[in-house]
Amino acid sequence: MNVNIKILDSRATPMTYGTEFSAGADLYNLQDTPVVIEPHSTALIHTGIAMEIPVGYVGLIFARSGLATKRGLAPANKVGVIDADYRGEIMVSLHNHSDVVATVEGGERVAQIAIVPFLKCEFTPVDGLSDTARGAGGFGSTGRK
Repeated sequence: MNVNIKILDSRATPMTYGTEFSAGADLYNLQDTPVVIEPHSTALIHTGIAMEIPVGYVGLIFARSGLATKRGLAPANKVGVIDADYRGEIMVSLHNHSDVVATVEGGERVAQIAIVPFLKCEFTPVDGLSDTARGAGGFGSTGRK
């Protein structure tokens, strides 16, 4: 699948896949200088890239596993949603979950984006829903093991 991207700044690095079978393409910090993120704070990281996501698809921005696990840095909104009609700069709201100051270097990979299909639904109000074995059991209702 082809996805058109627009380079908004000459310092921008286009998205890349880490391996042949990577589902998410890496997004890069645009800035030349490091971005310092205080503990339990959030910084908006610019990528300098805009994209044209095809209709029927969405761009989902996820944490990079190493950055999240080793340094406590992950998108503040957990999963960013880029709709097909958005044409502005892709930015990552990166949150420092750790107790130490974190530095994101210029040109560093900060998150990953996966382009995935979605279903558009019509939501119909009804008086009742079909029964299931689980019913209304929510958080933790299926047990721990």
